[in-house]
Amino acid sequence: MNTLLIEIGAEEIPAGYIIPALDAFKKNILLSLDKSRIDYGAAHILGTPRRLVLMVKEVADMQKAQTSTITGPPERVGFDENGNPTIAAEKFAAKARVAIDQIDIKDTPKGRYLTALIEEKCESSVSILESMLEKQILSIPFPKSMRWGSLSIRFARPIISLVGLLGDKILDFKVGNIKSSSQILGHQFMYPGKYKVETADNYIEVAESIGVIPDIEKRKTTLISAIENCANEVDSKILEDDELINIVTNLVEYPFPVVGKFDNQFLEVPDEVLITAMREHQKYFALVDEQGKLEPSFIAVNNTKAKDMTLVARGHEKVLRARLSDAKFFYEVDLQSSMDDFAQKLKAVTFQEKLGTVYDKTQRIKNFGGYLAKESSYDDKETLVQNVQRAAQICKADLVSQVVIEFTKLQGIIGRAYALKAGEKQDVAYAIEQHYRPVYSGGKLPENSTACILAIADKLDTICGCFSVDLIPTGGADPYALRRQGIGIIQIMIEENIEQPLSVMIDKGLEAYIDDATKREKVCFKIQEFFKNRMTNILTEMGFSKEAVNSALWVSFDNIPDVVLRVKALDSLRKLPDFEPLSVTFKRVENIIKKATADTSVCVDETLFEDASEKGLFSAVNDVQLKVEDLIQQGNYDKALTHIATLRPKVDTFFEDVMVMAEDEKIKQNRIALLSSVSGLFKNIADFSKI
Repeated sequence: MNTLLIEIGAEEIPAGYIIPALDAFKKNILLSLDKSRIDYGAAHILGTPRRLVLMVKEVADMQKAQTSTITGPPERVGFDENGNPTIAAEKFAAKARVAIDQIDIKDTPKGRYLTALIEEKCESSVSILESMLEKQILSIPFPKSMRWGSLSIRFARPIISLVGLLGDKILDFKVGNIKSSSQILGHQFMYPGKYKVETADNYIEVAESIGVIPDIEKRKTTLISAIENCANEVDSKILEDDELINIVTNLVEYPFPVVGKFDNQFLEVPDEVLITAMREHQKYFALVDEQGKLEPSFIAVNNTKAKDMTLVARGHEKVLRARLSDAKFFYEVDLQSSMDDFAQKLKAVTFQEKLGTVYDKTQRIKNFGGYLAKESSYDDKETLVQNVQRAAQICKADLVSQVVIEFTKLQGIIGRAYALKAGEKQDVAYAIEQHYRPVYSGGKLPENSTACILAIADKLDTICGCFSVDLIPTGGADPYALRRQGIGIIQIMIEENIEQPLSVMIDKGLEAYIDDATKREKVCFKIQEFFKNRMTNILTEMGFSKEAVNSALWVSFDNIPDVVLRVKALDSLRKLPDFEPLSVTFKRVENIIKKATADTSVCVDETLFEDASEKGLFSAVNDVQLKVEDLIQQGNYDKALTHIATLRPKVDTFFEDVMVMAEDEKIKQNRIALLSSVSGLFKNIADFSKI
């Protein structure tokens, strides 16, 4: 067994392409090895901007042997009455590539048939790999690919070298006009030229000796250590930014950081603007002091080590000065307008063709948010309503600011900075930034009541608006990110324990779009189902069983925090050792009630009891009922279900001793009414028939 090495050398590949491309390449190569019956060990991806590398340990030299049985004609056709083979048998033997005496006769459901055991030919791993590699390399997916020269092939960037080794054996294949070899390219500037790799196992050693760290994690560790050392030299700390570290790791083959400085005058600009200017355009690391205050310095990471790194730092400073000057100019221009001035400009910005302008949206959010604040359980509602409505009025204002037009990722953040500078209340200012949260499932949530209400109003307005004009997510298509926004609403309501009925909120949100009550009801139902699906996904991702989730949601999902409590209680009950017989009993109760044509207005009549089990069950239900109702009111579903579970022996005895579907209609209806009283105890918690 030998190590397989495949290196694709190319012109600089964008940093964001590298990991997904390597993951896909690894997956496809291993699938091909599996299909080709080639054993292998651990696989590792390596890569830099100029090379994509896959190493697979312990690759077998040959395919695994494989035998299979093929079936031929019936025995009566293959052999005559004297047992001599016919032409049919001879042809079958030739097809199977066996001698006549190697043919077996086997009994099958259809009778006795000729069969033969054949062994498929085993090929060498080298020949199989050589035949597959061109296709596998050209199948690597990229967000964008290109053609070059007169070639018809496509790749992220032009391929300039190929290395394929199985141990010390060079794999012979070609992609476009590039033929494979055992020579890798050195670092473009420090070690230009080609360098021989004797065996796949010493690839990393050779690469590192020529200025390349192909191991991504090792290069990342080297980068972190190098930039931290640079920061320490100027008594500063790196502003934490894991995403930028990952990006820069895949921008260089070997990291060489330098510290640069910028003028103190730029510190007048909000930190977020400076950091974004450094990060987004230049991929520079910002530096802060011990208190977390931004320093007028940065770290730039180079792909090569120059003789005079001070000169390199001056070059970075010159480039950044131009960027920061632009940012400072945009900021100063923005300060000449108020948030309300910006808000008025939103009248010229389209939100969605059928749903009006962004200004229209802010007015809807203002009214809707005010309603939600008024109906909420937060303290000091009057102040909350005022804060929400003011925040709604200006929450999108920064979208037309010069800074956000230049740095789109700062939407909300700049709105918060400008609002604070203009003297707006803190809750209002931070709501402008946080109403976009969560920006992904499990992301940070809004941190104050104003921001929470505004976030819900904004997201629910978008959902109601899109559903009202049939812009509903289908399959993988969700251009307005409605699923993400639905998840965000649910997460906020769970975290903040917001118990406002979802159906009422949706209906109120739809009032801005649909006047007709009947049509509004239909759209409301669609949105409720949309939220139900999101709830199912969220609760199962939280670790609850799908059965418990479905059972609880089937009863109701209007009160979102309440759903979580019921699912938790039900999931706890499911973990008890005697839950299965309990579930079977209650499921039987539910199923009988659903199938019976019972009059739901019928009350239990004790005078119609014929058996002691009926009296026993009726008495037990009455004892439990008051306790359960009180516990449900408190939201203590765990204890409520525990009390309900005590009825199981009485219910089992009832089923054993009496026939529910009695011939006497009054007796039958009375027994169904008795079971309905049992079902009624948990009808607001869960539907046991779904378990």
